[in-house]
Amino acid sequence: MQLTPVIAIHLTAALGALVTGPVALWARRHGAARPRLHRAFGYAWVTLMLVSAVSALFIRDFQLPNVAGYTPIHLLIPLTLAGLFMAFRYLLRKNIAGHRMAMQQLYLGACVGAGLFTLLPSRYLGQLVWGQWLGWL
Repeated sequence: MQLTPVIAIHLTAALGALVTGPVALWARRHGAARPRLHRAFGYAWVTLMLVSAVSALFIRDFQLPNVAGYTPIHLLIPLTLAGLFMAFRYLLRKNIAGHRMAMQQLYLGACVGAGLFTLLPSRYLGQLVWGQWLGWL
């Protein structure tokens, strides 16, 4: 697999979400209640997650186990969209604890979990990161 425009968009949005997520989560903690910062970084994070999810629909891999080019990691697309929907639903119903839980789980699962999975040596990003070191072994 090579770096295509869709992969570049996906990678940029995913890395942006990985960086902005902790700021959004931190800005609303009890000791650091900064609602404007939380809202700004929260909306930026949601936008980046939507771009990541939608762009992932166009990234297909026929080398790994797949169905029509969609691999198991593509199951994160509907989970991400459902998680975002539920987080905003909680927010509209003024269920702040539910909103917080949904966003934290979404960050850990879709950003951290998927990010770790993409760093496997057999994946494209893993080859970029580890390729030189693994080549020396």
